[in-house]
Amino acid sequence: MSKLSAVPTPPVVTVAELNARADRILPQIAAGAAQRERDRQLPYEAVAQIAQAGLFTVRIPKRFGGAGGSVKDVIALLIRIASADSNVAQALRPGFGFVEGLLASRAEGAEGERERWFERYLQGAVIGNAGWEVGGANGSISARIVVDGEHFRASGSKYYSTGSLYADWVSAVALDENDQPVSFILPRDRQGLELLDDFDAMGQRLTASGTTHLHDVQVLASEIRTRTVEEGKRTIVTPFLQVFLAAVQAGIARNALNDAVTFAKEHARPIKHSSATRSVDDPYVELSVGDVSARAFTAEAVVLHAADSIDRAWAADLDAVAVDQAAVDVAQAQYIAAELALKAAELVFDVGGASTTGRAHNLDRHWRNARTVANHNPRHWKAAAVGAWQLKGTPPPTSGLF
Repeated sequence: MSKLSAVPTPPVVTVAELNARADRILPQIAAGAAQRERDRQLPYEAVAQIAQAGLFTVRIPKRFGGAGGSVKDVIALLIRIASADSNVAQALRPGFGFVEGLLASRAEGAEGERERWFERYLQGAVIGNAGWEVGGANGSISARIVVDGEHFRASGSKYYSTGSLYADWVSAVALDENDQPVSFILPRDRQGLELLDDFDAMGQRLTASGTTHLHDVQVLASEIRTRTVEEGKRTIVTPFLQVFLAAVQAGIARNALNDAVTFAKEHARPIKHSSATRSVDDPYVELSVGDVSARAFTAEAVVLHAADSIDRAWAADLDAVAVDQAAVDVAQAQYIAAELALKAAELVFDVGGASTTGRAHNLDRHWRNARTVANHNPRHWKAAAVGAWQLKGTPPPTSGLF
């Protein structure tokens, strides 16, 4: 083999190029975020821009045409997206999680699945999720899937279908005739698949996390997938999905800082008894902005540190101890990032007094968004699991939340 032929073919895109693309589209996404949230305008265009820019391909290996980036590369990018619009960032969670599941799968036929789906990502596909249901125990499934000739039929209703309204494909799960969970993925336009815009939370209102109805919908045999996240089984995908939420919190803290700085420069005035003639010279405003900045800085640092831990688990060939450590590190990051984001969102209102509460500014969205993300799983439970690990070496629960 000649030296020339031994030189690897450059990847289709690099992490640096994907970040450069993000540089070009994120300011526009950020500019409309407050108004979209206030008026409840779903960010279809923003999600499409991110997919068309190839940002979902950060982790796709170079041999498939992706950037071959690390988990830390993904999480750093997601913090940037969340600092522009946390709703958009969270809506991307199923799509990025799907990639991690493909990378982690060791099932028969996994390589073929990777080839098929990575190619779709490279073409700009968006993946949504319809896995959760309401009623019954947390994580329970009532949707059913039955054999129909060479294929299948699925019926049931799902909720918290994050990102599905923006998606080209919707991933779902149902129980078969043996009450075993079966994962499958459907094209958005499949007859019998109904997606509703009925998610009405106080925060993260634009994540499209509403209801999905499966009306005796056909599921092709080729659309059945190997399950990559199962309750009771440890997988590296779960810490990734959890650090994703922590990244959203870090982005919210950064977004709160950006708004605090902008408000102080463009809208605020010194408090009545201040000696400053400009808000930016008011020591109280300086203190408040500095406090928010420190919290945003710290949230980002701990989240990226947790992402590093997941990368170390991959480097250790997903050794069980390394995966447990990653789960613990992510739990710690979630606990602190949520606390930091909530406080940062509160302190924004110390920058300009009563004027900060004006609905036109919509500054309260940061706290509402941070609180809603934090409610995905109680952070005190995270702390308790970390304490059990430190005191007794007890691994985190395999509940799908660690």
